[in-house]
Amino acid sequence: MTTHEATAQDIVTVAALRLVARKRQAQLHPWTPEPHQIPPPGDWDTWMMRFGRGGGKTRAANEYALDHLRHNPKARIGMGAATISDARTVVAEGESGLITIAPTEFNYNRSLLEARHINGGYVKFLGAEEPNRWRGPQWTLLCLDELASWPRESYDQAMLGLRLGEHPRCIIATTPRPLKWLKAIEEDSTTVVTRATSRDNPHVSEVFRTRILSRYAGTRLGRQEIEAEYVEDFEGALWQRNWIDGHRVLRCPVPLRRVVVAIDPAVTANQDSDQTGIAGAGLGEDGEYYVLHLMGYRLSPDGWARRAVALYDQFEANRIVGEVNNGGDMVASTIRSVRQGLPFKTIHASRGKAVRAEPVAALYEQGKVHHVGVFAEAEDQMAAFPVATEHDDLVDALVYAITELMGGMGNVRFIDA
Repeated sequence: MTTHEATAQDIVTVAALRLVARKRQAQLHPWTPEPHQIPPPGDWDTWMMRFGRGGGKTRAANEYALDHLRHNPKARIGMGAATISDARTVVAEGESGLITIAPTEFNYNRSLLEARHINGGYVKFLGAEEPNRWRGPQWTLLCLDELASWPRESYDQAMLGLRLGEHPRCIIATTPRPLKWLKAIEEDSTTVVTRATSRDNPHVSEVFRTRILSRYAGTRLGRQEIEAEYVEDFEGALWQRNWIDGHRVLRCPVPLRRVVVAIDPAVTANQDSDQTGIAGAGLGEDGEYYVLHLMGYRLSPDGWARRAVALYDQFEANRIVGEVNNGGDMVASTIRSVRQGLPFKTIHASRGKAVRAEPVAALYEQGKVHHVGVFAEAEDQMAAFPVATEHDDLVDALVYAITELMGGMGNVRFIDA
């Protein structure tokens, strides 16, 4: 058998294997796109899918990436998410993840978060927490999930690598937030925008439709997360988004004099309850404040206590502070059950939420508070507080942390426990 004949046979064999893989994939994860999931025609550079939650944007982006791989043996795709955890659990391995929808077509290295397609293309899954992760690699295609939760610099670094192939393109799949730079991408002449609400996906479960869509219909959160609208600052809200966005940093630029972790515990931990808000913040040597962590959790008391202690260790904090109006002595005792002797101070909120938040909001207005990264859910709460938000647990945790760093100046009473 000649070398030429062997090569031809190899080509036939590989083509047959690809066909078998595609047929199996189609059986396991059939794909019939809705109208809003079909890529737009024309000579565009960026396709932005501004969809509501559950609108099908992740699946549409991944199907586009899969088609790109099938038709381009030299494809190099950067698949990005707000965090490295989201890149793994949503973009790669989620129900609509790229590896999930075509498992037979990839050699997937889970530890390195990269994959080789049977047609020869390469895929790398990356988080946006560190912009330097995007510095250096080059791409024929970018697929950026929930871009509204990214730091701007990470997007810029990713786009600087989009320079391979005859027509490199970017796919953006996101629910909106009123960010100037995100709107600028949408308004660019080379961007095509497809809009869809959560209701436009016929495959959304009936439970989601009855419990979530009906519950948030007409609310500020519903307009943004379900209807995919840009929702601007509320008249009467204590915070404005430009106070946050205009002073955001990607890393803390100065040493920190003091660091605290603050807890606003929820009474219950079911899916309809408030979250337990946990904030980590520090006072810099420049006299300004740096928010290091601001997230909510639906955890048991032992769960949120362990999370708080882990953050205490991570940030080398000076103490933990916890609100006890609802939890009584439970907060202090739960923290001590995780670690005895840890510096802990209890908080008794002596006045209304809005009143005690005002001194902290004033610091933001003066440009003295910097978010280290993006805390999307918390920032949405802040921009609506106290006029149009159903939940304020993250705002409370933030206020407690900054107030403690201010030396207790504010409308809360701190008691050493």
